[in-house]
Amino acid sequence: MSNRPPPLQTLRAFEATGRLLSMTEAAVELHVTAGAISRQVRALEDDLGVPLFHRLIRQIVLTEAGASFHATVSRALADIARDADLLRVRTGNDRLTISTSVSFAAKWFAPRLHRLAARLPDVDIHLEVSDVNIDLSDGRVDATIRYGVGSYPQTVSERILDETMCPVCSPRYRDEKRIDAPSNLLGCTLLNEERLLHDDSTLPKWSLWLEAAGMSAPRMRGPTFSHGSLVIEAAIRGEGVALGRSALVAEDLTAGRLVEPFPDIRLPAGRGYDLVHRSGEENEPTIVTLRDWLREEVRDFLATPEA
Repeated sequence: MSNRPPPLQTLRAFEATGRLLSMTEAAVELHVTAGAISRQVRALEDDLGVPLFHRLIRQIVLTEAGASFHATVSRALADIARDADLLRVRTGNDRLTISTSVSFAAKWFAPRLHRLAARLPDVDIHLEVSDVNIDLSDGRVDATIRYGVGSYPQTVSERILDETMCPVCSPRYRDEKRIDAPSNLLGCTLLNEERLLHDDSTLPKWSLWLEAAGMSAPRMRGPTFSHGSLVIEAAIRGEGVALGRSALVAEDLTAGRLVEPFPDIRLPAGRGYDLVHRSGEENEPTIVTLRDWLREEVRDFLATPEA
Protein backbone atom coordinates (compact mmCIF):
# COMPACT_ATOMS: atom_id res chain seq x y z
CA MET A 1 0.00 0.00 0.00
CA SER A 2 1.44 3.37 -1.07
CA ASN A 3 1.90 6.19 1.43
CA ARG A 4 2.16 8.72 -1.40
CA PRO A 5 -0.14 11.71 -0.78
CA PRO A 6 -2.02 13.30 -3.69
CA PRO A 7 -0.46 16.44 -5.22
CA LEU A 8 -1.08 19.50 -3.07
CA GLN A 9 -2.66 21.52 -5.89
CA THR A 10 -5.35 18.86 -6.35
CA LEU A 11 -6.13 18.92 -2.62
CA ARG A 12 -6.41 22.73 -2.60
CA ALA A 13 -8.75 22.65 -5.60
CA PHE A 14 -10.86 19.90 -3.98
CA GLU A 15 -11.04 21.68 -0.60
CA ALA A 16 -12.19 24.97 -2.13
CA THR A 17 -14.69 23.29 -4.46
CA GLY A 18 -16.12 21.13 -1.67
CA ARG A 19 -16.44 24.11 0.67
CA LEU A 20 -18.04 26.42 -1.89
CA LEU A 21 -19.81 23.71 -3.94
CA SER A 22 -18.86 25.65 -7.04
CA MET A 23 -15.85 25.27 -9.31
CA THR A 24 -16.39 28.81 -10.54
CA GLU A 25 -16.19 30.25 -7.04
CA ALA A 26 -13.22 28.02 -6.19
CA ALA A 27 -11.43 29.36 -9.26
CA VAL A 28 -11.99 32.93 -8.08
CA GLU A 29 -10.61 32.13 -4.64
CA LEU A 30 -7.52 30.35 -5.96
CA HIS A 31 -6.94 32.83 -8.82
CA VAL A 32 -7.09 30.20 -11.57
CA THR A 33 -9.60 29.27 -14.27
CA ALA A 34 -12.64 27.09 -13.67
CA GLY A 35 -11.18 24.66 -16.21
CA ALA A 36 -8.02 24.32 -14.13
CA ILE A 37 -10.11 23.55 -11.03
CA SER A 38 -12.09 20.92 -12.95
CA ARG A 39 -8.90 19.25 -14.18
CA GLN A 40 -7.37 19.19 -10.70
CA VAL A 41 -10.50 17.66 -9.18
CA ARG A 42 -10.66 15.05 -11.95
CA ALA A 43 -6.97 14.25 -11.41
CA LEU A 44 -7.61 13.72 -7.70
CA GLU A 45 -10.60 11.47 -8.40
CA ASP A 46 -8.48 9.44 -10.84
CA ASP A 47 -5.69 9.20 -8.27
CA LEU A 48 -8.05 8.00 -5.53
CA GLY A 49 -10.18 5.85 -7.79
CA VAL A 50 -13.50 7.17 -6.45
CA PRO A 51 -15.84 10.00 -7.46
CA LEU A 52 -15.80 12.87 -4.99
CA PHE A 53 -18.74 14.85 -6.40
CA HIS A 54 -22.15 14.18 -7.88
CA ARG A 55 -22.24 16.44 -10.96
CA LEU A 56 -25.86 17.54 -11.41
CA ILE A 57 -27.29 19.88 -14.04
CA ARG A 58 -26.66 23.15 -12.22
CA GLN A 59 -24.83 22.16 -9.10
CA ILE A 60 -22.32 19.78 -7.65
CA VAL A 61 -22.70 17.83 -4.40
CA LEU A 62 -20.12 15.89 -2.44
CA THR A 63 -20.48 12.13 -2.52
CA GLU A 64 -20.39 10.26 0.78
CA ALA A 65 -16.72 9.43 0.22
CA GLY A 66 -16.09 12.99 -0.91
CA ALA A 67 -17.64 14.49 2.21
CA SER A 68 -15.55 12.26 4.48
CA PHE A 69 -12.32 13.01 2.59
CA HIS A 70 -13.15 16.73 2.45
CA ALA A 71 -13.30 16.91 6.24
CA THR A 72 -9.86 15.30 6.44
CA VAL A 73 -8.34 17.57 3.78
CA SER A 74 -9.88 20.70 5.34
CA ARG A 75 -8.42 19.88 8.75
CA ALA A 76 -5.00 19.14 7.29
CA LEU A 77 -4.82 22.33 5.22
CA ALA A 78 -6.08 24.40 8.15
CA ASP A 79 -3.37 22.91 10.38
CA ILE A 80 -0.71 23.73 7.78
CA ALA A 81 -1.99 27.31 7.39
CA ARG A 82 -2.14 27.86 11.15
CA ASP A 83 1.40 26.58 11.77
CA ALA A 84 2.71 28.58 8.80
CA ASP A 85 1.16 31.73 10.27
CA LEU A 86 2.89 31.03 13.59
CA LEU A 87 6.21 30.70 11.81
CA ARG A 88 5.64 33.93 9.92
CA VAL A 89 5.01 35.74 13.19
CA ARG A 90 8.23 34.35 14.65
CA THR A 91 10.29 35.34 11.62
CA GLY A 92 8.80 38.81 11.41
CA ASN A 93 7.12 38.45 7.98
CA ASP A 94 4.10 40.78 7.74
CA ARG A 95 0.81 39.23 6.67
CA LEU A 96 -2.71 40.62 6.37
CA THR A 97 -5.55 38.10 6.22
CA ILE A 98 -8.91 39.44 5.13
CA SER A 99 -12.16 37.48 5.03
CA THR A 100 -15.25 38.30 3.02
CA SER A 101 -18.20 36.57 1.39
CA VAL A 102 -18.03 34.58 -1.82
CA SER A 103 -20.15 36.87 -4.02
CA PHE A 104 -18.72 40.14 -2.70
CA ALA A 105 -15.20 38.81 -3.23
CA ALA A 106 -15.92 37.73 -6.79
CA LYS A 107 -17.88 40.79 -7.92
CA TRP A 108 -16.37 43.70 -5.98
CA PHE A 109 -13.47 43.08 -3.62
CA ALA A 110 -11.06 40.76 -5.45
CA PRO A 111 -10.90 42.80 -8.70
CA ARG A 112 -9.73 45.81 -6.66
CA LEU A 113 -7.32 43.97 -4.36
CA HIS A 114 -4.24 44.66 -6.49
CA ARG A 115 -4.48 48.34 -5.55
CA LEU A 116 -4.33 47.48 -1.84
CA ALA A 117 -1.34 45.23 -2.53
CA ALA A 118 0.43 48.16 -4.20
CA ARG A 119 0.05 50.15 -0.98
CA LEU A 120 1.43 47.30 1.14
CA PRO A 121 4.38 46.00 -0.90
CA ASP A 122 6.05 44.39 2.12
CA VAL A 123 2.90 42.65 3.34
CA ASP A 124 1.58 39.27 2.20
CA ILE A 125 -2.16 39.72 1.66
CA HIS A 126 -4.35 36.64 1.96
CA LEU A 127 -8.02 36.74 0.97
CA GLU A 128 -10.17 34.12 2.68
CA VAL A 129 -13.55 33.66 1.04
CA SER A 130 -16.42 32.25 3.09
CA ASP A 131 -20.10 32.94 3.69
CA VAL A 132 -19.69 31.93 7.34
CA ASN A 133 -18.91 34.80 9.70
CA ILE A 134 -15.34 34.43 10.89
CA ASP A 135 -14.43 34.45 14.58
CA LEU A 136 -11.71 37.09 14.94
CA SER A 137 -10.77 36.07 18.46
CA ASP A 138 -8.38 33.28 17.44
CA GLY A 139 -6.10 35.72 15.60
CA ARG A 140 -6.09 33.80 12.32
CA VAL A 141 -7.96 36.53 10.40
CA ASP A 142 -7.07 40.21 10.83
CA ALA A 143 -10.18 41.84 9.37
CA THR A 144 -13.44 40.89 7.70
CA ILE A 145 -15.86 42.59 5.34
CA ARG A 146 -19.25 41.50 6.65
CA TYR A 147 -22.69 41.98 5.16
CA GLY A 148 -25.30 42.76 7.75
CA VAL A 149 -26.97 45.36 9.94
CA GLY A 150 -23.73 46.55 11.53
CA SER A 151 -23.84 44.82 14.91
CA TYR A 152 -20.79 42.68 15.69
CA PRO A 153 -20.23 42.15 19.43
CA GLN A 154 -16.76 42.54 20.94
CA THR A 155 -15.30 44.00 17.74
CA VAL A 156 -14.81 47.39 16.09
CA SER A 157 -16.75 47.98 12.88
CA GLU A 158 -17.24 50.73 10.32
CA ARG A 159 -19.93 50.83 7.64
CA ILE A 160 -18.21 51.17 4.29
CA LEU A 161 -21.03 50.64 1.80
CA ASP A 162 -24.82 50.54 1.92
CA GLU A 163 -26.71 48.61 -0.73
CA THR A 164 -29.85 48.95 -2.77
CA MET A 165 -31.76 46.28 -4.66
CA CYS A 166 -33.07 46.52 -8.22
CA PRO A 167 -34.19 44.12 -10.98
CA VAL A 168 -31.53 43.41 -13.62
CA CYS A 169 -31.49 41.23 -16.73
CA SER A 170 -29.67 40.86 -20.00
CA PRO A 171 -30.52 43.41 -22.73
CA ARG A 172 -31.84 40.62 -24.94
CA TYR A 173 -34.14 39.25 -22.23
CA ARG A 174 -35.52 42.75 -21.58
CA ASP A 175 -36.29 43.23 -25.25
CA GLU A 176 -37.77 39.76 -25.77
CA LYS A 177 -40.06 40.09 -22.74
CA ARG A 178 -40.79 43.77 -23.44
CA ILE A 179 -40.03 44.76 -19.88
CA ASP A 180 -41.04 48.41 -19.74
CA ALA A 181 -43.27 48.40 -16.65
CA PRO A 182 -42.98 46.58 -13.31
CA SER A 183 -46.12 44.58 -14.09
CA ASN A 184 -44.26 42.92 -16.98
CA LEU A 185 -42.13 41.10 -14.41
CA LEU A 186 -45.07 38.89 -13.49
CA GLY A 187 -44.63 37.10 -16.81
CA CYS A 188 -40.89 36.65 -16.36
CA THR A 189 -38.71 34.06 -14.71
CA LEU A 190 -37.58 35.58 -11.42
CA LEU A 191 -34.19 34.35 -10.27
CA ASN A 192 -33.63 33.90 -6.56
CA GLU A 193 -30.80 33.47 -4.09
CA GLU A 194 -31.42 30.87 -1.40
CA ARG A 195 -29.22 29.49 1.35
CA LEU A 196 -29.85 25.98 2.60
CA LEU A 197 -27.31 25.91 5.40
CA HIS A 198 -27.03 29.54 6.54
CA ASP A 199 -29.30 32.36 7.64
CA ASP A 200 -31.01 33.86 4.59
CA SER A 201 -32.42 36.98 6.27
CA THR A 202 -29.87 39.16 4.46
CA LEU A 203 -30.84 37.97 0.99
CA PRO A 204 -32.74 40.12 -1.54
CA LYS A 205 -36.50 39.44 -1.49
CA TRP A 206 -38.63 39.94 -4.58
CA SER A 207 -41.73 40.43 -2.44
CA LEU A 208 -40.27 43.61 -0.91
CA TRP A 209 -39.30 45.13 -4.25
CA LEU A 210 -42.64 44.31 -5.90
CA GLU A 211 -44.50 45.89 -2.99
CA ALA A 212 -42.31 49.00 -3.33
CA ALA A 213 -43.28 49.08 -7.01
CA GLY A 214 -46.97 49.05 -6.05
CA MET A 215 -47.76 45.40 -6.72
CA SER A 216 -48.78 42.55 -4.51
CA ALA A 217 -46.17 39.83 -4.53
CA PRO A 218 -47.22 36.64 -6.34
CA ARG A 219 -46.01 33.21 -5.35
CA MET A 220 -42.34 33.18 -6.30
CA ARG A 221 -41.51 30.87 -9.18
CA GLY A 222 -38.13 30.31 -10.72
CA PRO A 223 -34.75 28.70 -10.06
CA THR A 224 -32.75 29.42 -6.93
CA PHE A 225 -28.98 29.65 -6.52
CA SER A 226 -26.74 29.40 -3.47
CA HIS A 227 -24.79 32.63 -4.13
CA GLY A 228 -25.63 36.07 -5.44
CA SER A 229 -22.86 35.88 -8.03
CA LEU A 230 -24.50 32.75 -9.51
CA VAL A 231 -27.84 34.55 -9.74
CA ILE A 232 -26.14 37.38 -11.62
CA GLU A 233 -24.43 34.98 -14.04
CA ALA A 234 -27.80 33.35 -14.76
CA ALA A 235 -29.28 36.77 -15.53
CA ILE A 236 -26.37 37.56 -17.87
CA ARG A 237 -27.04 34.29 -19.72
CA GLY A 238 -30.63 35.44 -20.28
CA GLU A 239 -32.32 32.93 -17.98
CA GLY A 240 -34.51 35.48 -16.20
CA VAL A 241 -34.55 38.62 -14.07
CA ALA A 242 -32.44 38.86 -10.93
CA LEU A 243 -33.02 41.14 -7.97
CA GLY A 244 -29.50 42.47 -7.96
CA ARG A 245 -27.62 43.96 -5.05
CA SER A 246 -26.00 47.21 -6.17
CA ALA A 247 -22.41 46.30 -5.27
CA LEU A 248 -22.62 42.97 -7.07
CA VAL A 249 -24.19 44.14 -10.35
CA ALA A 250 -22.41 47.47 -10.90
CA GLU A 251 -19.56 46.12 -13.04
CA ASP A 252 -21.90 44.12 -15.28
CA LEU A 253 -24.20 47.14 -15.71
CA THR A 254 -21.24 49.28 -16.74
CA ALA A 255 -20.05 46.64 -19.21
CA GLY A 256 -23.54 46.29 -20.72
CA ARG A 257 -23.91 42.64 -19.78
CA LEU A 258 -26.90 43.64 -17.64
CA VAL A 259 -29.48 46.40 -17.82
CA GLU A 260 -31.64 47.91 -15.10
CA PRO A 261 -35.20 48.32 -16.45
CA PHE A 262 -36.42 50.46 -13.54
CA PRO A 263 -33.57 52.64 -12.25
CA ASP A 264 -36.03 54.90 -10.41
CA ILE A 265 -37.18 52.08 -8.13
CA ARG A 266 -34.19 51.10 -6.05
CA LEU A 267 -35.07 49.57 -2.70
CA PRO A 268 -32.70 50.11 0.24
CA ALA A 269 -31.48 46.73 1.36
CA GLY A 270 -31.40 47.76 5.02
CA ARG A 271 -27.99 46.15 5.22
CA GLY A 272 -24.53 46.88 4.01
CA TYR A 273 -20.87 46.00 4.13
CA ASP A 274 -18.84 46.68 7.26
CA LEU A 275 -15.12 46.56 7.91
CA VAL A 276 -14.73 44.59 11.15
CA HIS A 277 -11.57 44.01 13.19
CA ARG A 278 -10.50 43.33 16.75
CA SER A 279 -10.82 46.04 19.38
CA GLY A 280 -7.55 47.78 20.12
CA GLU A 281 -6.17 47.38 16.60
CA GLU A 282 -7.63 50.57 15.14
CA ASN A 283 -4.18 52.11 14.76
CA GLU A 284 -2.33 49.06 13.47
CA PRO A 285 -0.59 50.21 10.25
CA THR A 286 -2.09 47.51 8.02
CA ILE A 287 -5.59 48.09 9.41
CA VAL A 288 -5.23 51.85 8.88
CA THR A 289 -4.09 51.28 5.30
CA LEU A 290 -6.92 48.81 4.64
CA ARG A 291 -9.51 51.21 6.07
CA ASP A 292 -8.22 54.21 4.08
CA TRP A 293 -8.04 52.16 0.89
CA LEU A 294 -11.61 50.90 1.33
CA ARG A 295 -12.91 54.43 1.88
CA GLU A 296 -11.29 55.59 -1.35
CA GLU A 297 -12.49 52.58 -3.35
CA VAL A 298 -16.07 53.07 -2.13
CA ARG A 299 -15.96 56.79 -2.88
CA ASP A 300 -14.83 56.10 -6.44
CA PHE A 301 -17.40 53.31 -6.79
CA LEU A 302 -20.27 55.52 -5.66
CA ALA A 303 -19.18 58.20 -8.12
CA THR A 304 -20.01 55.88 -11.04
CA PRO A 305 -23.52 56.25 -12.54
CA GLU A 306 -24.58 52.62 -11.92
CA ALA A 307 -23.67 52.69 -8.23
